[in-house]
Amino acid sequence: MTASAASTVTHPTVTRHVTASGARIYTIGIRAFEHLGVNVFLVVVGDPQQPSYTALIDAGSSFDFSQQGLLDGLKRVREEYGEAWSWETLSRLVITHPHPDHVGGLPFVRTLTAAPVAAHALAAAVIEEPGRRAEAFKLGADAMLARLGVPEGEYAARLRRRAGNLMSPSGVKVETALQDGDTLDGLFTVLHTPGHDGAQICLRLDEVLLSADHLLPHNSPPLMPGWMLPGSGLGPYLAALDHIETLEGVDLALGSHDEPMPDWRGRVDFLRRRYDDKLRGVLGAASEPQTIYALTCAVNPRLRAAQALLLLDQTAALVEELVVRGELHETREQAADGERWTYQRA
Repeated sequence: MTASAASTVTHPTVTRHVTASGARIYTIGIRAFEHLGVNVFLVVVGDPQQPSYTALIDAGSSFDFSQQGLLDGLKRVREEYGEAWSWETLSRLVITHPHPDHVGGLPFVRTLTAAPVAAHALAAAVIEEPGRRAEAFKLGADAMLARLGVPEGEYAARLRRRAGNLMSPSGVKVETALQDGDTLDGLFTVLHTPGHDGAQICLRLDEVLLSADHLLPHNSPPLMPGWMLPGSGLGPYLAALDHIETLEGVDLALGSHDEPMPDWRGRVDFLRRRYDDKLRGVLGAASEPQTIYALTCAVNPRLRAAQALLLLDQTAALVEELVVRGELHETREQAADGERWTYQRA
């Protein structure tokens, strides 16, 4: 653990929600990265002294401080709330999507329990062989840079480095491949919610929606275009918002970051309006042919290095959606230094 990472270590937070059927959902807030917290969830059913079912949903990151936070939080559930769960009797591990703050800690957790892993069918390959997606991204990095229009320099170097990042340090077998509409272990309703990641799922338990990174109380989830990561993009994200909004009897959403969302439908409405504003911003900047990189700089004039890659991804997703809607015209030309992609209002 680096000194800077160690300085961010905090005690985990633990809160409890008891559902209509008596299931207990424990939200355990831990550090995933130096400046990012994440929520993992322990679901317990039955007598606290002898639970009939327990499930751990997500596993934090691969950093030591994240794993220690997970252990400390789970210990608090046992000691402060009297839940006699154990690694030996854990019934299920669930991964909502294969991003490093959710799946990175899974290899560590696998050393503690033999509980079977469940994830969306599209996530299984990444979880079982994390190097395959990283290798594919590395091989396609130059083509990605060309399509984004990123000039050689700091951002290009950072994008190439990111392309080789592993979601998890080692593979873990997925025993249960999930699809939209499945019922997991007779308890959870599975909702496939692509957009942020093509393999993301949310889980419904009674009146509670475990909304992963699909629905968060303060931030819109980072989006990539579908050409960069299949199943990602603004179109799939908005469609998945429509999907969860059809749920009846859900009065609380628990996201993978930050606090609970009792007014989760209001949050859905806000996110739709926010993305409409972002789409209009890109259209306004595209009066002349522009690369995605140039559009990113135009709509984010105070672009900071820490945000640059996520904002490039987001602009690419916005551009992709506007092209699909017929509001932007895409031009692909062969230039002296390779292909050049530009976009202009239709």
